[in-house]
Amino acid sequence: MRRWKRLADGSLACRIDGAVVRYRRGVAIPEFIVALRRQIGHDRLWLMAASGVVMRSIDGVRHVLLVRRADDGEWTVTAGVVGPGEEPSAAAEREVLEEAGVVCRVERLAWVYVEPPKVHENGDQAQYLQLVLSASWVSGEPRPADSESTDARWCPVAELPPMRPYQRARIAAALADGPTWLGHDEGMRWAGES
Repeated sequence: MRRWKRLADGSLACRIDGAVVRYRRGVAIPEFIVALRRQIGHDRLWLMAASGVVMRSIDGVRHVLLVRRADDGEWTVTAGVVGPGEEPSAAAEREVLEEAGVVCRVERLAWVYVEPPKVHENGDQAQYLQLVLSASWVSGEPRPADSESTDARWCPVAELPPMRPYQRARIAAALADGPTWLGHDEGMRWAGES
């Protein structure tokens, strides 16, 4: 059994295979994943994630809610791991509130795809089933509501800051009419990001 301890800066640390593993501050790790990591170490986990793409019209201009991540400074839509037994729409709404202080209502599943396998900075391996959910603003003004974000704001859809292609594709999926996009490659093509 691995012993975990919380460091003074709020990060978690433990020993796995003789090495000290430290989770970066600013990246929340759900307790159920911490418990799984105690059992399996760095082996790959299959996880479900929900991205909430929140839209709002301001003075007749369509805006999207973005947050600037604390760990890498990237602008993104809100996203996080779906907890055991949690509905994906509830997870997306929770992540929006936790990360940006905004209340939203999920309206539809816009895109579902499997992300490529990922090795996190601490050596943990994961692969995510990503559910991109389109949502509308209900109340609240954006602010960095937790340690995962350093900024949160409404951004005009036509004036997005520099973002990774898959983040732009998530926004495009939420804006698209028609059926849910299925698969990574299809979504990237539909978004013009392939």
